[in-house]
Amino acid sequence: MKFGVALVCMVLWVTNAQAQSEGYAEDGRDIYVVCAPCHGPEGQGGGGGDYPRLAGLPMEYLVSQLKAFKSRERINIPMFPFTVERELGEQEVLDVSAYITEMKLESRLPDMPDTVDGYTRLLASKRVLQIPRAPGDADKGATVYQDGCARCHGDKGEGRPHDPPLGGQHIKYLQKQFADILTDTRMHPRPEKIIKPLSQSDIENLLAYFSILDD
Repeated sequence: MKFGVALVCMVLWVTNAQAQSEGYAEDGRDIYVVCAPCHGPEGQGGGGGDYPRLAGLPMEYLVSQLKAFKSRERINIPMFPFTVERELGEQEVLDVSAYITEMKLESRLPDMPDTVDGYTRLLASKRVLQIPRAPGDADKGATVYQDGCARCHGDKGEGRPHDPPLGGQHIKYLQKQFADILTDTRMHPRPEKIIKPLSQSDIENLLAYFSILDD
């Protein structure tokens, strides 16, 4: 009898621990409704690039950033009302991150027969994210990228579990992140070594390179 009770308690403990370490995308869908007005219903971003694309970002990265917003380690005033504990607890952070990381955006419209109506095409277009080519020398940007960024963000800007993809992100948003890191208003693991030595031309060339990457 005692063994049976102990076994039930162990199962409940493991289940609870699992719930606290995993996110539930179905629950995250409901939470994301609050995010959609700025970041888009498909996670495509908005505001002409002011708000970043979220769809498909690594879960580890999403969790770390939401926790940084909650602790105010990362300062972003529009995010403050949505990242207080009563609005976004620990499990909610995991749930919405799980939902966002499962969202997928294409880089081009799928082939559709001529008989498909305009509304269906419009819905499909919302699931497509195309980044306009940014000015600058993309070849030089590729060299700068390989020298300083590829180790964390991937050989082709695809990102790592704890580092976001740079390909497929809005250039206006990335440009602001460079500016924020340079003024110490956005955290970066090695700003003095990686970001601050860059010239304005280097940054422009990097942005040109990012704009041609397919995430």
